[in-house]
Amino acid sequence: MHARGLPDKGGDPCRLSGSVALLTRRTLPLLLAFRIARAQAQAPEDLLRLLRSPGSAGLLRHARAPGTGDPPGFRLGDCATQRNLDAAGREQARGIGARLREAGVQARVFSSAWCRVRETAELLGLGPVEVLPALNSFFGDGSEGPEQTAAVRRFLRSQGQEAVILVTHQVNVTALTGIYPGDGEMVVMRPGPDGHVVAGRLTLARA
Repeated sequence: MHARGLPDKGGDPCRLSGSVALLTRRTLPLLLAFRIARAQAQAPEDLLRLLRSPGSAGLLRHARAPGTGDPPGFRLGDCATQRNLDAAGREQARGIGARLREAGVQARVFSSAWCRVRETAELLGLGPVEVLPALNSFFGDGSEGPEQTAAVRRFLRSQGQEAVILVTHQVNVTALTGIYPGDGEMVVMRPGPDGHVVAGRLTLARA
């Protein structure tokens, strides 16, 4: 028995068990709702809706182009010397563009200077394509990666309320987001207080 007016430091085990059970009953639905909400935020419809919002960005890896890297001695001004989209890649790019247009996405489109990337961007059919050197591949020279990645981050901050689609290479997307995208896969980003952050991954058409 405890003295009147003095706190029971040990506590009643039965009462504690009941409190834990009550706490679990109250918090478990909230935790489940939170996890469901996070899962729903990754749904394609939600990510497409986000791409229609001010300041959003879609980082799109170019469509299917069989192979890795480019042939030795390739030249940016000569598509015949580069690895390019095949027929399935061109169809994939058209399918991505069709889905974006159906969803009402209106964004300014930027591309790397590589032919397979520019062709992907043009086949989206979202409007004029502007080449942004910061999106160029650094697959052959990883030392350029940090500065180009920083340049893309600065570019995104400079866009303000304008939504953009950035068509680029796997190494560029991975360096910026930590995600290894497949051919034609998009990483959707939203503006945050410290720069753009990943909202989810989006596959709109398969090759």
